[in-house]
This record gives sequence, structure tokens and C-alpha cells, in this order.
Amino acid sequence: MYTAETGVPVKVVTASAGTYNQQLTAEMDKAAPPTLFVIGNTAAARDWADYALDLTGTPIEAELNTDAYNIYDESGKLVSIGYCYECYGIIVNPTLVEKAGHKVEDIKDFESLKTVVEDIHARAAELGFDAFTSCDMDSSSSWRFTGHMANLEYYYEQEGKTWTECPPELTGKYMENFKNLYDLAINNSLTAPTALANGGHDASEEFRSGKAAFQVQGSWEYEGLKEQVPNAVMIPYYCGVEGEEKAGLNCGTENCWAVNAKASAEDQQATMDFMVWCVTNPEASRKLVDSFGVMPYKSAAESTNTFLANANQYAADGCYVMNWATNFQPNVDEYRATLVSALNAYNADQSDANWETVKTAFVQGWAVQYKAVNG
Repeated sequence: MYTAETGVPVKVVTASAGTYNQQLTAEMDKAAPPTLFVIGNTAAARDWADYALDLTGTPIEAELNTDAYNIYDESGKLVSIGYCYECYGIIVNPTLVEKAGHKVEDIKDFESLKTVVEDIHARAAELGFDAFTSCDMDSSSSWRFTGHMANLEYYYEQEGKTWTECPPELTGKYMENFKNLYDLAINNSLTAPTALANGGHDASEEFRSGKAAFQVQGSWEYEGLKEQVPNAVMIPYYCGVEGEEKAGLNCGTENCWAVNAKASAEDQQATMDFMVWCVTNPEASRKLVDSFGVMPYKSAAESTNTFLANANQYAADGCYVMNWATNFQPNVDEYRATLVSALNAYNADQSDANWETVKTAFVQGWAVQYKAVNG
């Protein structure tokens, strides 16, 4: 569309899943390196600092409606800006909740969530559906818990002082709150905790087909379920923290634009023009928003994703946004693998000793992986 309108050619190179950094490194070594690329977290900001143009005061920054998804380096340079954001929490089917004699509006904290969930699970045979979808711990699903649900511990551990870099260690102060929600999900689900290790269950299909009323998931699920569950909504990670009736959804992104500081001034300007067009052109931004869900720009088309609308409404109502502190997980693959192992042992036998192993994986595991990365 842009080329047809302006005559300026645009080439997009897409990396295979899990290979973005390797592909970017290879592309940057070429004679015509990318002028626009992704810096999605603080680790990448350190790695690519020399290649990131300071976007402070640029036309694309002027189009933002929030700076919540911007990434700055240690010197305060604006190295990348979010081009879309997502949210995650607990997706709910209001129709099923009402069939069980409850209302979503009555769920305002962990105790009210627990009341509804345990009642539905206890009457699953009678109702014809259960509370939570399967909580598999295989690689296709475990990230919902070791990455996303884990965020509630990290978020609250910030104690209102948002992390700007990975802390070398955790206190684990809110591990019991993680346990509250995790236990509620795995023990009131379609699949018994002892059968979660190997996976094989399609939680998304279970929710779409009305087999369960709750699913731990994110805004990217909306397009896939809006036909079958058009009135689905998303509620926060209620977990028993004081004041959580003012909690909102977990909102964040690793989808952030950076402009190549080593590109020519002419190419930088052409790139900036393209970025601004993407977020201001009505037809272009409509296509992008329909694909991404929402874009944090003043002139971009409005989102049609209900879950993102839920996130915005919580914020408008004065609820706090749970930022993605989970993005700071050190040596993320190794760290999460240790969590999966510990959680599988706990799922098989929910003993106090096995929960201590989970806490160790969360807390000491963080310190171990931080040292592995930072020395």
C-alpha cells in the first residue's frame, strides 16, 4: 500500500520463530542493513544501543498517546517505541458463569473468584462444563504460567517502583499469592493436575466450545474465539493481594520499533515517514490494528478487540495496570525450564516440600540465571 501511494519501495524480512536476534545480526552485516527493526526489552536495548537512533522529539514519538511502552537505555536515550501492545489475564465466558448462578460483575477479588470457580468445579457434571480450561505444562502452554501468571509475583514485588532493569535477586514476598491463583486454576480444571506434564489438551478449543468458563490467556485469543464466545471478557489476576479490587490487566509489549542509527540521514527520514504513515493513515492503521489488536497512537484506528477494551476500561476506572515485569526474567529459557520442572513435581504431589521447590526455582533460580548472564 505504501509503495503504491508514494513510490517508495519497502522490503520486509521476517525471521522464523525464536530466531529474530540471529537473523537481525546477520542482516545488519549486509551491505544494505535494515533501517527499521525491533528492540523489545532492556537486554536488547543494551545489545543494540549503538544501532538505535534516539527517537526523542521525532515525528513518530509525537504521534504516541502514551509512553508506557517505550524503551530507554541506561543513558536515558529513547531507543525504541511500542507499535502495539497486548494484555493478559483471565478470560471469562459470562454465559456459563450465569448458567451456574453467578455474575462476572460479582468477581472483584480473589475470594469472590474462588467462590465462583470452586462452585462451578464442584457442579461440573451437573452443569455440563467446568471452571478452568486445562493448564498443561508442555512447551505449547507452560508459558501461560511460568511467563504470564508468574508476572503477578514480579509485579507486586516491585512495590510500586517499576523496574527499569533486571534486579539481581527476588524476595519471593508474593509467592503465596501466585500459589493462590495457580492452585485455583489447576485444581478446578477439566484436567487433573497429575495429567498436566505431557500436555496434549487444547485449552483454546475447550474454551471456545463451552467446556470451561475460565481460561488463563491473552488478548491475542480474541480473534479465534469471538465467533463462538462473542461476549467473552477478561478479568485481572486476582490472587489475594490487599487492594486488588483496583487491579487492572497485565499490559505490555515486546513489539517496539527502533530506527538504525547507522543508516544514512536520507534512509532514516524515509523510514520515519513510513512509520508515521502506518499510524496515521486511516486505511493502513485499520489493517494494522485489526492484525495487532491495538496501537498506542493518537490517530490510529480504534481497536475492535474486547479484551483490549477491557484493559482500557479498567485503566479509565482508575485501576492500576500490571506492567510486564516478567520481561525481565534472566536467561529466560533456562529460568522457565526450571520453573516447569518444579511445577510438574508440585502438580504430581501438592506437598509443602514440593511447593518449597517451586519457591526455590522462582527466587534462587532468578539469582542463579542473573549471575549466568551478568557474571
